[in-house]
Amino acid sequence: MLKKMRNQKGMTLIEIMVVVTILGMIATIATVNVLGRLDQAKVTSTKTQIKNLETALDEYKRDNGFYPDSGQGLEALVNKPTSGKVPTNYPRGGYIKGGSVPKDSWSHEFQYYSPGTHGNPVEIISLGADGEEGGEDVDADINSWEIGNNKRE
Repeated sequence: MLKKMRNQKGMTLIEIMVVVTILGMIATIATVNVLGRLDQAKVTSTKTQIKNLETALDEYKRDNGFYPDSGQGLEALVNKPTSGKVPTNYPRGGYIKGGSVPKDSWSHEFQYYSPGTHGNPVEIISLGADGEEGGEDVDADINSWEIGNNKRE
């Protein structure tokens, strides 16, 4: 038995280094592909959040006859405004579950304008991954008026 153990050959240091290098290259390729998809998922999630906020705003308008103004902001969807135009048909618990206005996928506050600056009664903007106006790819702004069907009156 001792003779068998002496005849067994292990891996050399070079062989181990080659295997580790190959595993590192595979991990790098997988990480690059996953991160690209993660960024796209955050953009998609933020667009969905904007659409959900628009739905809540439309319900607010149906109940009260007007949208919250820019000063009241999206906070008017979770807490009944006490200044400006005060809604008369405000539901218990507000228009958003959870008691707080969601942030975009990068944990930034949404920008809200009513009336909007692009001819819409309301506009919601996410400033993207960088949290600053403008940008490209995941840093680009996500604007409610550029997402799908936006017919508001």
